Amino acid sequence: MISVFDLFSIGIGPSSSHTVGPMRAALRFVERLATDRQLAEVAQVRCELFGSLGATGHGHGSPAAVLLGLAGERPGDGRHRGGAGVVAAVREGGRLRLGAGGPEVDFDMDEHLVLHRRRTLPLHPNGMLFQARSATGELLAERTYYSVGGGFVLDDPAGAPARIVPDEHRALPFRTAADLLLHCADTGLPVSGVMLANELAVRPEAEVRDGLLRIWRGCRPAWRGAASAAA
Repeated sequence: MISVFDLFSIGIGPSSSHTVGPMRAALRFVERLATDRQLAEVAQVRCELFGSLGATGHGHGSPAAVLLGLAGERPGDGRHRGGAGVVAAVREGGRLRLGAGGPEVDFDMDEHLVLHRRRTLPLHPNGMLFQARSATGELLAERTYYSVGGGFVLDDPAGAPARIVPDEHRALPFRTAADLLLHCADTGLPVSGVMLANELAVRPEAEVRDGLLRIWRGCRPAWRGAASAAA
């Protein structure tokens, strides 16, 4: 089961795996620091991109995505500035504020954001390593993430085999189209009704409908452009 909000991922382009995924990973790292009450102690952060991210990251905008995520912004929220402008500002000023209201730290684009063109991590080609250190150089946190496509980010399972865990929070779960149609027959709901029931199992209806409208508004310009080109 994949939520419609995972399936339709709105964020900075041009690649969900090279921009949306790294942005989410960087944000997840900062949020983890805040949850663990370590964010205020951070004086330096470092990110290393491996495999495909390291080889093509500059062309795909991965550095800008990482900086935006470290700054506490998330794909699709509409607040973030142009990626090129963010990179230029950090490169010129050498400073980056972590998260919303977090500390401002020294950040050297060449030293603290490294793109490895020929090194890979074991689990997936799109690997990322984040580190946070204190003013004395103590390693406060280190996390590895993988951008596995479509904007999805996987935490490093730390040696255990990676596996997909079924979502147990759906009202009408299904694995196949046949299962989906069986729910329709049993409940009298259309396919859209089954999907809505599953979304309502994890979030309020107002949030679902607001999110669907946000996706619709985000996609309409591209559809209009495609229709104009086709005409």
